[in-house]
Amino acid sequence: MMCGICGCGDTGEHHHEHEHEHGHGHGHGHGHDHGHAPEHAHAHAAGLAPARMVRVEQDIMAANQRHADANRTYFAERGIFVVNLVSSPGSGKTSLLVRTVAALKAEMPVAVIEGDQQTEFDAERIRAAGAPAWQINTGKACHLDAHMVGHALEHLPALEGGILFIENVGNLVCPAGFDLGEAHKVVILSVTEGEDKPLKYPHMFHAADLMLVNKIDLLPHVACDMELILAGALRVNPAIGSVAVSAATGEGFGAWLDWLRQGRERARRAQHGAMQARREALRRELASIDATLAG
Repeated sequence: MMCGICGCGDTGEHHHEHEHEHGHGHGHGHGHDHGHAPEHAHAHAAGLAPARMVRVEQDIMAANQRHADANRTYFAERGIFVVNLVSSPGSGKTSLLVRTVAALKAEMPVAVIEGDQQTEFDAERIRAAGAPAWQINTGKACHLDAHMVGHALEHLPALEGGILFIENVGNLVCPAGFDLGEAHKVVILSVTEGEDKPLKYPHMFHAADLMLVNKIDLLPHVACDMELILAGALRVNPAIGSVAVSAATGEGFGAWLDWLRQGRERARRAQHGAMQARREALRRELASIDATLAG
């Protein structure tokens, strides 16, 4: 049975718990285990009653959220800062990642999960830049889900206190509704795509915390108004940040790298705070036991 929203895969409902090597369980769907936000429930699948379609979508979305929450716990316990990169095809995500990895790999642990329908081309580029990468080929699926990410973690080295980049499948629709356990979605828009993308794909820009406007080295050669891009993004999401960059020349990368470093530091501080809180709770528990025994 095809997904009633985007037709990207099977909505099989049979699940079993699967314990991953990295220490957290996921409901494992047979087939394409994913779902879409309830706001899209007007869609339909041939032969499936609308009420049944809504229930299937809600069940699948709930399963994805369980996986995302487990991923987020895993990341938090290890102080890993996770960024989900989303865009349309051809925005320059992989070129941007190659330059980013090259700039950060000497400072901290860095790894990439690559999502494409076919091939390992992008993962090979990341490895050549000096970072471990795991490729997920989604076949007909037009986005990654949290279960896929959980499995991918089994194939990557420990990233304690580092950064994990998830390069999603090129698509400005479905990835907007899928929590992968990341700290932030970062939407990438190239100047060659036009100023109207934030208004055409509002759900994605609303879900993102940062917009990278890439390929600014091409501005002298294309009709693109940067102010209109920013105005459209802010209209959809008044809280969105923005950085203009060129993956080809490195222009603007200082601000992008600083944003990543700050996010990584927040993740490490949160991990340290959680560890201190656990130690204090354990000390209180031991003190209580000692008092009981002494009495």
